[in-house]
Amino acid sequence: MARLLLLPVCLGDTDPASVLPADYLSRMRHLRAFFVEDLRSARRFLRKIGYTRPFEEVLFVELNEHVRAGSLEEVLLAQGVDEKELSGQDMGVLSEAGLPCVADPGALAVDWAQRKGVKVVPFSGPSSLFLALMASGLNGQSFCFNGYLPASPKEREAAIREIEAVSRRKNQTQLFIETPYRSQAMFESLVSVCHASTRLCVASNITLPDESILTRTVAQWRGNPASIQKKNTVFLLLA
Repeated sequence: MARLLLLPVCLGDTDPASVLPADYLSRMRHLRAFFVEDLRSARRFLRKIGYTRPFEEVLFVELNEHVRAGSLEEVLLAQGVDEKELSGQDMGVLSEAGLPCVADPGALAVDWAQRKGVKVVPFSGPSSLFLALMASGLNGQSFCFNGYLPASPKEREAAIREIEAVSRRKNQTQLFIETPYRSQAMFESLVSVCHASTRLCVASNITLPDESILTRTVAQWRGNPASIQKKNTVFLLLA
């Protein structure tokens, strides 16, 4: 019976063997069909783990922000892939970084597999969200992931105020992410808008050599600002 394997990827330019289980890497090297977010980076990662099959013999289906279809069947049709090509063989879902299907478009493939009766097999690997939560010292019993906040400064600040209010009311850790080139702007909005006593964790480049995971009050951050421009960052706050 065919299976859909959910395959974590390194969070940055690190040795896959240092963060990913050997058994999982071995299984990945034998797959011949992948759902990927970006074709070039997926191929680069596969070569890095010792994948030797010629890519001309491998089926890749791209699932990314440009995919507007409502189902995987529509994606396959748009990319000229016959659904029968997927039957009878194990397939993999490769995230761009971290865990598939968490803040990641791979969920479309899992929805298809669940509807078709294809067994879904998740593998363990690095998750920037949960590694940040673990290391933050904030409430790990009750938390909410908010994805990306609005890019517009005015809308972003309104969203921060709302999230902080929810955190205070529920005693709930609020997590969110931002694209690396807007990480510094997000930090500056947070320290400008949030109450001085709110605890804010800034977790950047997790698992990389320059990893930094620091939790301080907003008042403390104002006195010693973070420098995180162009760094992959998870933000966590607890009011």
